Amino acid sequence: MNIGLFDFDLPEARIALRPASPRDAARLLVVRPDAAEPCEDRSIGDLVRLLRPGDALVLNDTRVIPSRLHGRRHRGDVSARVEIMLHKRQSGDRWLAFARPAKKLALGETILFGSDAASNTCELGRLEAEVVAKGEGGEVELRFALAGPALDEAIARLGELPLPPYIAGRRKTDAADAADYQTMYARHDGAVAAPTAGLHFTPELIAALDAGGISRHLVTLHVGAGTFLPMKAEDTRDHHMHSEWGQVSPVTAAALNAVRANGGRIVAVGTTSLRLLESAASEDGTIAPFSGDTAIFITPGYRFRAVDMLLTNFHLPRSTLFMLVSAFCGLDIMKRAYAHAIAKEYRFYSYGDASLLHRAPQE
Repeated sequence: MNIGLFDFDLPEARIALRPASPRDAARLLVVRPDAAEPCEDRSIGDLVRLLRPGDALVLNDTRVIPSRLHGRRHRGDVSARVEIMLHKRQSGDRWLAFARPAKKLALGETILFGSDAASNTCELGRLEAEVVAKGEGGEVELRFALAGPALDEAIARLGELPLPPYIAGRRKTDAADAADYQTMYARHDGAVAAPTAGLHFTPELIAALDAGGISRHLVTLHVGAGTFLPMKAEDTRDHHMHSEWGQVSPVTAAALNAVRANGGRIVAVGTTSLRLLESAASEDGTIAPFSGDTAIFITPGYRFRAVDMLLTNFHLPRSTLFMLVSAFCGLDIMKRAYAHAIAKEYRFYSYGDASLLHRAPQE
């Protein structure tokens, strides 16, 4: 499909730069594709009344790491600034990353990170990496001088929180973002972008859902920067998704299959949870335990196996995520829903409002 089909105009004023306070005060657009009037304006606090006892929420418990690093590349006596955005761990000491600028990086070149990275001497408190491979689109593979927990600690000390460019380009990252850009249930380090649908949850909302008989189940998908990269291909068939590591435990898989068997609905909290569940599901919708990489790319025409409803924020035009929601509800319905959201002044993107999507009927 031509990606121009997934374009729409969004006024800059609709892009949220801060989250709602409290988190569950955000607005919620309910979209029912088979209804005469598909769009209904509600709030996140209404979620317990929009779901049924026996339904199951599936939440991604990944935790965002400070994955933006600033350093200097060194080749002999030549030194220059470089920015690195980590996006997928390969092993204890290796990461895939996007470099800027990338063209001038050479294989075997050393990058030093830290406040005194202009120096080429090895000192405590700095981090060193070697460029061991180069790919397309500015991607490089780095081998660090540290590994495991020691590398994690160094990244946490030297890295910056990777706010999306549509926020970071308009204001500086600050102390509030350290809490605002993590879900309340985040527990497994590894994401370089937040599963933002989960940012709306509060202890009060969780308690209300529990009291309403709506169960919660955790999965892990370490969100990579590739999920949010702009598409350069003009046709969806020519787009390559970067893989991300995820896990569905045997306990969670069994619980979700039981929910389905008992007539409950599976509600994915975020496109990351949905992509992982669909990767783990068989043709008949049975969810199996899963641990590994997924590069699933969902566009209109995809037949959903596992997920009945999707809680998600509003996405960028021409993005893989807008394609996903268009596959879930139908392209015409989603264009109508986004036009409604813009007219009603909903707040868009990572810190914005949310939508609760009912899956369109599948033949």
